[in-house]
Amino acid sequence: MNDTQKKSGSHVGRKLRTQFLAGILIVVPIGASILILVWLFSAVDSLLQPLVIAIFSRALPGVGFAATIVLIYLTGVFASNVIGKRLIHYGESFLARVPVFRQLYVGIKQILESFSTPGKTGFMQVVLVEFPRKGMRAIGFVTNELAEASGKKLFNVLIPTAPNPATGFLQLVSEEDIVWTKISVDDAIKMIVSAGRLVSEKVIAQLPQTMN
Repeated sequence: MNDTQKKSGSHVGRKLRTQFLAGILIVVPIGASILILVWLFSAVDSLLQPLVIAIFSRALPGVGFAATIVLIYLTGVFASNVIGKRLIHYGESFLARVPVFRQLYVGIKQILESFSTPGKTGFMQVVLVEFPRKGMRAIGFVTNELAEASGKKLFNVLIPTAPNPATGFLQLVSEEDIVWTKISVDDAIKMIVSAGRLVSEKVIAQLPQTMN
């Protein structure tokens, strides 16, 4: 095998690995979402089937799916009106007083709300910060904005670890130490999950400006 054939084989191998990783980034999140939904539908179905059998004398497939969809919709309708909002507020106030459960419920609720309204707080905006030492840059996600007593702005920046962006380091960074980017969250996550193998052209276009 000559050098040209070797280079061609190496290029094909890299291309196949890149395409395979790109497929994983699409299939895994979709598969995980489907598994969660299937588990939820199955759980509701197992609770309702005894009642269905008692009424109709036989099991009815799909009851869990239909009931879950209706329940989610009705919950949304209820939470959107004035009475529903008040009852939910009272319920949350009660739950906030329950030890242990309070931390879990409030923490999860705040995380979900920050994801659902990212534009209001700049949540998950992609930035570059010097980490783990001066002269090195790491991709980070702004999760919140704080202010010292003097009025100086500080930002909570989550610096994810590759290839698992769900874990990382939480740093409090001064505004002047942050390099703001126009990199999308999706492009940043793809880069992290692939350990740098998948890099968007948008990311590359910004690196010469931000790394100087």
